[in-house]
Amino acid sequence: MLARPGTDTERMSRPTSACIDLDALRRNLLRIRELAPRSRVMAVVKADGYGHGLERVAHALEGADAFGVAAISDAERLRAAGIAKRIVLLSGFVEPGDLPLLQRLRLDTVVHHESQLAMLEAASLLPDQGRIQAWLKLNTGMNRLGFPADAAGAAHARLRALPIVGDEICLMTHLARSDEFDSAFTLEQCARFELATAALDGPRSLANSAAVLGWPQTHADWVRPGGALFGLSVVAGRPASEFGLEAVMTLGTRVIAVNSVEPGAAVGYGGGFVADRPMRIAITAIGYGDGYPRLAPSGSPVVVRGVRTRTVGRVSMDLLAIDVTALPEVQVGDRVELWGKQLPVEEVAAAAGTISYELTCGITRRVRFMER
Repeated sequence: MLARPGTDTERMSRPTSACIDLDALRRNLLRIRELAPRSRVMAVVKADGYGHGLERVAHALEGADAFGVAAISDAERLRAAGIAKRIVLLSGFVEPGDLPLLQRLRLDTVVHHESQLAMLEAASLLPDQGRIQAWLKLNTGMNRLGFPADAAGAAHARLRALPIVGDEICLMTHLARSDEFDSAFTLEQCARFELATAALDGPRSLANSAAVLGWPQTHADWVRPGGALFGLSVVAGRPASEFGLEAVMTLGTRVIAVNSVEPGAAVGYGGGFVADRPMRIAITAIGYGDGYPRLAPSGSPVVVRGVRTRTVGRVSMDLLAIDVTALPEVQVGDRVELWGKQLPVEEVAAAAGTISYELTCGITRRVRFMER
C-alpha cells in the first residue's frame, strides 16, 4: 500500500481511501492495443495520471510506447522514477530556458506556435546533449493550439533546417468532436489534416481516447489515449465498460455513525433536506475536503454494502450523510463506495454537474492511495 504524504495520525484516523487497480489499468492498455492494433500508443498521464498518481500509473503502463505529459515538472518526475520511454510535452515549451531541460531529460516536444519556432531557431545545440524530437501540431478545427493547416509546409521546413531538432518530425492534430460518433466534423478534420500533410514525411497522430474507440480511420501511426486508459467514460451516455474498459479508481470510506431522524427533521447545513418519514441516516467520513464534489445534490448515488442508495443534505468538508432507511443491517464500520467498480464515476459527476475527469483529478492529499 502506498499513501500520499501526510501525518501518521491522518492515515490512522481517516478511513477514506482511493484504491488504484493497476491490473485493470494494464488490461485497459491491452484493450486499446486491440482497438488500434497497427498504432503505437502514447499513454497520456497528465494531471498526475488523471489523479491516479503519476509514477504508479507510468510504471504500470510500461507496455506503452511513450508517455504524454503537460508540464516539464511531470517529465522530471517520470525520469526520476526511472521511466526511460519517450516522453512528449503535449503543450510544448514556453521559454528559451526550457530547451536545455528538454535536451537533458531527452524529451519530445509539441511545436504549435510561431514563437516556439523562433526560440528553436535562436537556440544552440548543447554539447553532449541529444537533439529535440518535435511533434508539429496543426489546427484543423479545434482552434486551440496548432499552426494553420496551410502553414504546415513552411513550419515543417523550418524545423527540418534546425540542428537542434531531430530528424523525425511527427505530425499531429487534435480532434474536437471525436466523442460524437454521428458527427461529420471528425472526418472534416481528417480531410484537412491529410491535405495539409500530404507532401510531408513523418509519423502521424490524430486519435485521442474517443477516436480510438469510435473512429478507426484516425488511428494512424500513433494514438494518444488518456481517460480511456483509466476506465473513464469518454463518450456521453456510454460507460467505459461498453467498450471493454474497466474502472481503475475506487473511492471509498466507512460509516462512522448511524442516526435515527424523525419526520420534519432537517439534515446538514442549511436544512435543505427535510425527512418526510422516519429515516436512518449513516454519516460517512468523506467530504469536499477529500475531493468529493460539494455541488453533488441530495439524491446523488452511493453504494453501501453493495447496495445503491442516495446522499442526503449538503456535502460538508469532512462528512457526507446517506440514506440507509431501507438497509437496516448497515452499521458503524461498513465500507461505502463513492465511485468505482460498483458505481461509475460518471454518474456522480453527472449529479454534480461536472465530468469524471474533474472528480478523479480532484482527490486531495489527505486521501490514502492504495494499490491493488
